[in-house]
Amino acid sequence: MRAPGFWYRPPGLASALLSPLGALYAAGTARRLARGTRARVGVPVICVGNINAGGTGKTPTAIALAMRLADRGVAAHVVTRGHGGALEGPVRVDPRRHRASETGDEALLLAAFAPTWVAKDRAAGAREAAEAGAQAILLDDGFQNPALAHDLSLVVVDALRGFGNGRVLPAGPLREPVAKGLARADAVLAIGPEAAQTRFAASHGADIPCPLLRGLLEPLPTGLPLRGLPVLAFAGIGHPEKFFQTLRELGADIRAAHALSDHQPLSDALMTRMLREAKALGAQVVTTEKDAVRLSPALRPRVLTVPVRLVVEDWGPLDRALDRLFA
Repeated sequence: MRAPGFWYRPPGLASALLSPLGALYAAGTARRLARGTRARVGVPVICVGNINAGGTGKTPTAIALAMRLADRGVAAHVVTRGHGGALEGPVRVDPRRHRASETGDEALLLAAFAPTWVAKDRAAGAREAAEAGAQAILLDDGFQNPALAHDLSLVVVDALRGFGNGRVLPAGPLREPVAKGLARADAVLAIGPEAAQTRFAASHGADIPCPLLRGLLEPLPTGLPLRGLPVLAFAGIGHPEKFFQTLRELGADIRAAHALSDHQPLSDALMTRMLREAKALGAQVVTTEKDAVRLSPALRPRVLTVPVRLVVEDWGPLDRALDRLFA
């Protein structure tokens, strides 16, 4: 489902009419979080989550944290729900054997950087990971899940969109009210260009009760130079327009841009249509790293992937938090 435009405008009639449903959603989240005792599995659990629905940059953040922990000599395993996949788990993701339809695209991408477990039951997945030798658990998108105790919680937000109109689903983009969510956070990571960072800090900085980090997703070099390259771009991520803007900044000549639904299956019929369109346009088909893992092996060589990596302006506050966990 595409996010309604009114989520990212000042509150108006639509959000006002839906606010009672938003209050019910927020109350349900609060009840779920207050339920039971959170499990511990014998190793630190680092939660990478958000309070917004949709994509904010959690996957590249989890990748960056896994690599940073590896630099410390800490073997981190990722535990994820496996959104869009059929497997209940716990199961360790094997990129050579599993398909995105089984594990979800994010799990397949994460598994290229760290051992990754798909588990609808997060506590069971974390236990399996710890038994398999994990020295830390990176909990992907578990901020509103009460199964595990979090030793460190990092909330990721898109600096450009911020917290939208500040209202809870379906009246706005939030899973819970900002103040309640951030009260449980140890740090907030805003991802976006400098101008968006400045606006986000001015709008929300005073309301954030923990360190605010700034990050940027920087594209890595591809097999082809993108400047001047005619492309047909497609993306099935939270905010496809961000990918298209990245291509423009890299100088690509975008002949067509197809915004797909988040995690949308890339059927042979869909890809055949796009490849045919690209041929007629004299363009190279281009997509994101997350979308690429949903392609069939036969189609991957025909689609250019543009990977991105998270660059954080100052890791200091997060490094100090990690020092306390892995002294």
